[in-house]
Amino acid sequence: MSTNEQLFDQAQRIIPGGVNSPVRAFGSVGGTPRFISRAEGAYVWDAEGKRYLDFVGSWGPMILGHANPVVVAAVQEQSQHGLSFGAPTELETYLAKEIIERIPSVEQVRLVNSGTEATMAALRLARAFTGREAFVKIEGCYHGHGDAFLVQAGSGATTLGIPNSPGVPESVVSKTLLAPFNDLGAVEGLFKEHPGEISCVFLEPIAGNMGLILPAPDYLSGLRRLCDQYGALLVFDEVMTGFRVARGGAQSIYDVRPDLTTLGKIVGGGMPIGAYGGRDDIMSHMAPKGPVYQAGTLSGNPIAVRAGLETLKQLDDEAYEKLESLGRYVESGVLGAIERKGLPLSFQRSGSMFGLFFRSEHVRNYEDAKGCDTTRFAKYFHAMLERGFYLAPSQFEAGFLSLAHSESDLAGYLEQSEEVLSGVFA
Repeated sequence: MSTNEQLFDQAQRIIPGGVNSPVRAFGSVGGTPRFISRAEGAYVWDAEGKRYLDFVGSWGPMILGHANPVVVAAVQEQSQHGLSFGAPTELETYLAKEIIERIPSVEQVRLVNSGTEATMAALRLARAFTGREAFVKIEGCYHGHGDAFLVQAGSGATTLGIPNSPGVPESVVSKTLLAPFNDLGAVEGLFKEHPGEISCVFLEPIAGNMGLILPAPDYLSGLRRLCDQYGALLVFDEVMTGFRVARGGAQSIYDVRPDLTTLGKIVGGGMPIGAYGGRDDIMSHMAPKGPVYQAGTLSGNPIAVRAGLETLKQLDDEAYEKLESLGRYVESGVLGAIERKGLPLSFQRSGSMFGLFFRSEHVRNYEDAKGCDTTRFAKYFHAMLERGFYLAPSQFEAGFLSLAHSESDLAGYLEQSEEVLSGVFA
């Protein structure tokens, strides 16, 4: 049996940094990443056979838990009919209907292969529809690794201290206008400074890539008003929050309708997929119906679509009630520990997503998040990992619960977390 260290050493010789996505490398916390060999329910096992209670959930999509029997059986059955056709399938229409039924702002939807593809296409469409090139990006929101978005991008970019990626020409980001999260005045200022130039405001309605940060009251509705006033589109990136925080995503919680929505994660039930959709009059500009081009051989591939369908079918009202109950249980436990021990921490939650910040002041935006004590977070992360709890290896990532987590699982986590935090801040 190979150790995690041995596997990481081998990987670093032939894969840049030894990983295929940067935050997996434990760059901000140090140490050796765990190479996962299998997963079931709320748990994952590493290459050395150690079991961990999982709060990463493949960065969000495993809302049913790992290796859900219904999803696994469906994927196995579907794979017997072929893995990819590069042609339309009936399943794609079923999934599109399911998405549209759950998210009222989406009247037509296009399936792609990842959240990054979805956001790139949505931005292109917004620019084409409005005839404007500039767009407002909210600092700390992560929309994948498309060139135009890699400015103040949160998540892995924050972890690595690289807010702007080399290889992205200045000309590409010259039309990317920045405003802090939860700051309506800054967005309004950009509209006034760039009259008739802004195609859209693009953001995560609940930020999940600078830790979990909730929108302030009237922030999202205020953005809706500004976009209407200045003739721009409002685009919600719900790749992470879509079908996660609520049946209809974050937009259903705050009752704000964006013009376009990007989706991913849960839409594929653990398989690679993404989607973007919105109003009929906007989506009709996409080829082959309209002139805006976007294509992909594997878009809507039957395995991912089937996994997504079987996942969404299990996410009924009862499922969301349970997820909310689990989320409240964790929130109550963490806040209780903070109060009992007088810990300089803050906590935010939406449904089954949560964020623990190593900072006593409430976190409202990217600048606040960057003020967290990442050194103490790293100590906490490794101590919890040793005790069998797999958290995201970055202060700037959200945590995820699943239907496979139990209160007993979470009680153990809360007890151990309080003990570790007391030691970290001793």
